[in-house]
Amino acid sequence: MAQNPYEVLGVPRTASDDDIKKAYRKLAKELHPDRNKDNPANTERFKRVSAAYALLGDEAKRAQFDRGEIDADGNPRGFAGGNASGYKPHARSGGFESDPFDVFADLFSGGGARTGGSFGGGPFGAEFGAQRTQARSARGQTLSYTLDIPFDQAARGLPQRLALRTGKTIEIKLPAGFNDGQQIRLTGQGAPGPGGVGDAVVTLRIQPHPYLKRDGETVTLDLPISLSEAVRGASVKVPTVDGPVMLAVPAGSTSGRLLRLRSRGFTRKDGGRGDQMVRLLVDLPAADDALRTFVDTWPGAGPAKRPFGEDA
Repeated sequence: MAQNPYEVLGVPRTASDDDIKKAYRKLAKELHPDRNKDNPANTERFKRVSAAYALLGDEAKRAQFDRGEIDADGNPRGFAGGNASGYKPHARSGGFESDPFDVFADLFSGGGARTGGSFGGGPFGAEFGAQRTQARSARGQTLSYTLDIPFDQAARGLPQRLALRTGKTIEIKLPAGFNDGQQIRLTGQGAPGPGGVGDAVVTLRIQPHPYLKRDGETVTLDLPISLSEAVRGASVKVPTVDGPVMLAVPAGSTSGRLLRLRSRGFTRKDGGRGDQMVRLLVDLPAADDALRTFVDTWPGAGPAKRPFGEDA
């Protein structure tokens, strides 16, 4: 049987949920396998700490443990309050493993023999047989995680590494075309249980980028340019999810003009890549007497042609 989870985390039974979480985070940081590659003892302790938090970090599981309904491994003891009957759950009799279900099954079956794990014909035999089967077939707890993914890596669909509370670190392949907040299920990566290991559910979170934004499969960027760059044209370095590239700004560009960088967007479900759209924003100086003088004498300084007319 596993060590008492309160002792593993170093907290009293009266500890609050926050105290338990703080204790786990401190120990997990200290004992994480990535920091203890040459210390297998700490790696094993990390596993025990993770298992203890998997139990105490779940309100329902913690209440069951405190009432004696489950043991430190999360396995059912059979009855609320632990060994209320006075029998030891794992006592051996005649060389066979026995538990409270076995004891009470014999009593209620009228002393009838059990064959292949089934119960005799007593009035409560079937009921206890069903409870025993259900207890032993229950899978382990589903563990939930949040995976924060850098914007550029999310766009390119790069695999991510996730440290599980079981002490294992795994590599996750991102689903093509996934969305922020989407969840994926990892079969057999949850908490252990009497009927097998549970699953893990991972919520994918895309971290914001200081300049780039996502619009479906498209990445967008607002690019300020000077009046000189807009009039004469220029080559400007711009960020993309694949690294910076040089963008050719055509001469005579106006604010709002869109330029396309092909295949610099998010990975699509078909495996291809979307594009990056760059919107030009002509940045005029706030106060420039020379520019004002030029505009005052420039023949082309009249009103712009507006498609909606003056009466709109």
